[in-house]
Amino acid sequence: MNAEKKKVLVIGGGLAGLTAAKRLVDRGFQVRVLEKRPIYGGKVSAWKDEDGDWIESGTHCFFGAYGVLYDLMKEIKTYHAVLWKEHQLTYTLEGGKSFTFDTWDLPSPLHLLPAIVKNGYFSFGEMAAFSRSLIPLALKKDKYPPTQDHLTFARWAEQRRFGYRLMDKMFRPMALALKFIPPEEISAKIILDVTETFYRIPKASCMGFLKGSPQEYLHQPLLDYSQNRGALFQNLSPVDELLFDGKRIRGVQLRNGEILDADYYVSALPIHNLCKVLPSSLKKNDRFFGDLERLEGVPVISVQIWYDRQISTIDNVLFSPDGVIPVFANLERTTPDYRSLRGEKFEGKSRFEFCVAPAKELMGLTKEEIVRLVDRSIRANFPKESQGANILKSTLVKIPQSVYAPLPGMEQYRPTQSTPVSNLFIAGGFSQQLYYDSMGGAVMSANLAVDALIREASKADR
Repeated sequence: MNAEKKKVLVIGGGLAGLTAAKRLVDRGFQVRVLEKRPIYGGKVSAWKDEDGDWIESGTHCFFGAYGVLYDLMKEIKTYHAVLWKEHQLTYTLEGGKSFTFDTWDLPSPLHLLPAIVKNGYFSFGEMAAFSRSLIPLALKKDKYPPTQDHLTFARWAEQRRFGYRLMDKMFRPMALALKFIPPEEISAKIILDVTETFYRIPKASCMGFLKGSPQEYLHQPLLDYSQNRGALFQNLSPVDELLFDGKRIRGVQLRNGEILDADYYVSALPIHNLCKVLPSSLKKNDRFFGDLERLEGVPVISVQIWYDRQISTIDNVLFSPDGVIPVFANLERTTPDYRSLRGEKFEGKSRFEFCVAPAKELMGLTKEEIVRLVDRSIRANFPKESQGANILKSTLVKIPQSVYAPLPGMEQYRPTQSTPVSNLFIAGGFSQQLYYDSMGGAVMSANLAVDALIREASKADR
């Protein structure tokens, strides 16, 4: 294959697009990446505000299950920046109560025994009922979750009678943390897939944080790697349309009217933006592309608040079923590079980052109103520790459409990385791969898209 003569346009500079660019330059392709924003990173992006503080698009936890992501980071020499936390899940409750799911360093499923017998909140009877409900999962493993895609997780749990308290206190924040939608909306397949992975692979549920921003330890190193090998990166370059000649993509038209062409095209856009740039003829006449419009994005809100005292000393991710903060972390504890405020040292205090969900009904509120709700939730969860605490600074990020909504019945519409158009490929967490719309999913989808492109290019050279 004469890859050096073949040009590839990657549309979208998020983690999937940056990964695709690296994989392609490694194989000798000429690569150009188009990004509409001034910064790269997509749903994992980070930037400095006017005070010089890093702001992130969301709370980014690194699950142990994301092996493909860590392989990539090892290749670009940044894996050292992942700081693994103690292998436990802590839930905080209104009134200052909390409970923790611990693990033991034992083979599966024995590693989960502490979570069942001594979590300090749920009774043994509740956990036994939950364990019984998972018997089909234990027997059929990864073959079982796809058979439950027609149900919401709430409905699945109701049918198996493992108790409202377990659903509300344990699985509600889990569903909101994973996909920003509640158990009454999310497909049972999603929660069961994650549960099966955690059950089967002891380290899969272990979580870590980057020591600093994803811009410094993930996106810029990826960009530098590919740029040093000849890739071109073009930001502030929104694409208006893929140009289709009836058989192949013959180019992309930018919003400024410029047309760029290549031999192959990789879309690394989120689903709603991909649907915008696809030509109407493809969506109307090809079911593969028409079905993409059935997938929709979920609104996401992220809030950061700096407090003038230490409210939580826990160096890990935290979950809460109460209020509007299903998943959050004190970055002053988890992320050493973030121990600053407006350029000054910020140690021994609190710099919280919160995922605020579900966000659908909150998107129309002002920053002040949302921060007030978040502040009320954190004070309810830590009533003693937060007494007298003052807010020094707060930030808000709203994303109207983020990850795709994994509602019941949507699995069948997730596309493969290959498409019916021979020179067009799709990367992105919404496409078919193991990790859904996540950092691991972005990387795996890019790997699969590049593999498919290479197979097509090899056929063309025969």
